[in-house]
Amino acid sequence: MQINTKSIDFSADSLTDQGTFSGYGSVFGTLDSYDDIVAPGAFAKSLLSLASKGRSVPILWQHDTENPIGVWSGLKEDNVGLFGDGTLWLDDAQCAKLAYKGMQSRAITGLSIGYITRSADYDQKTGIRTLKELDLLEISVVTNPANDDARITNFKSRLLEGALTERDFENLLRDAGFSRSDAATITSHGFKKLLQRDAGALSGEEVKAVFDAYSIPNLI
Repeated sequence: MQINTKSIDFSADSLTDQGTFSGYGSVFGTLDSYDDIVAPGAFAKSLLSLASKGRSVPILWQHDTENPIGVWSGLKEDNVGLFGDGTLWLDDAQCAKLAYKGMQSRAITGLSIGYITRSADYDQKTGIRTLKELDLLEISVVTNPANDDARITNFKSRLLEGALTERDFENLLRDAGFSRSDAATITSHGFKKLLQRDAGALSGEEVKAVFDAYSIPNLI
């Protein structure tokens, strides 16, 4: 199952000297740059499951699962989105100190959820996808909205899973975070060219070169 990420801007007004803060990890009903909307209730089942297991959601640094820097508490859905209280482990995690300094100075302004899509609706006419049920894995402090290397790795691994139709290919790119228009352009111009190569032999630079050849900026 593919792990996706989605970022929003974070206001550090609530950040304290002890490294505690409050904020929204996700906002409902807002169309993002990927033509996605997170629906109210999207996290309800996941939050119930976490509570029943007595598990907390970690704060990660840049979606690095080996680099937790704190923990979320009181996560809940309200009429705006997914809200919670974060505590950075300033005394125990080196990157927590970096995150704190960045948030305090407004040099680092992003929060980003790591999740698995369980249910979503796609509007063929508008190209808008509504995320109805998400399995919340973590909420990260991030400087950038996406990890380029991770996109390339996920892209190649999915190609190796088997033959893809053009529709599958376009949906794969949408799941990876590409906008509807960019996914359609890549599929239209680059799908057959990629399939002519052994996916296992494609390096990240070669995949990027295919996109660059069609003048599609800022993708991977």
